[in-house]
Amino acid sequence: MKVSVVIPVYNERRTLEQLVKSVEDADFLGLDHEIVLVDDGSTDGSRAMVEAMSDRHTVVLQPANRGKGAALRAGFAASSGDLLLVQDADLEYDPADYPRLLQPMVDGHADVVFGSRFLGSRPHRVVYFWHYAGNKLLTLLSNMVSNLNLTDMETCYKAFRREVLDEITLTSDRFGFEPEFTVKVARTGRPIYEVGISYYGRSYAEGKKITWRDGVETGWCLVKFGLLGR
Repeated sequence: MKVSVVIPVYNERRTLEQLVKSVEDADFLGLDHEIVLVDDGSTDGSRAMVEAMSDRHTVVLQPANRGKGAALRAGFAASSGDLLLVQDADLEYDPADYPRLLQPMVDGHADVVFGSRFLGSRPHRVVYFWHYAGNKLLTLLSNMVSNLNLTDMETCYKAFRREVLDEITLTSDRFGFEPEFTVKVARTGRPIYEVGISYYGRSYAEGKKITWRDGVETGWCLVKFGLLGR
């Protein structure tokens, strides 16, 4: 069994090298693994850093900035693992949590695992109230249309078996990936697990990119994929 860690990169020059080192040093429960880096049209020097890693990792260079969802689709297509794991290029999520995400699949219990920032006693940086409130609202709406009981639909950490991709078609180019993936995976009926993870959130001064507009897009995607069934 092999794990593919897919990392979309957009203007993360300050954190990219440290993040990749953390993934390289992560515990994969003894499984074979690969790192797939997808540069999404970075303009801050990240693209050159990604290209320089091509001697030891799989690299995909998007011709222009198309968004996280488009970058992930390109990364999934370039990967070869039996298990796929999404990792952001910032330092908000800790690769030390990989064993928690992989264990339910290795044990044969889960086909999809969400890493929740709101479960358990892992470290969780206190940042923005309205982000927290928005996340809770969107997760509630997602649960209503998918009939799941997740605590953190918007989490970056989503791990799943490759066969899952054969049963769903992903189309969202930006952050709509999160609700689209969740709703469509729920429809497959495959066993979904959730595990507690740590979270080292960034402030906007530190490079956080998501805004209220992305929350509105997520809400529309829940309507489109959940209620309209697209």
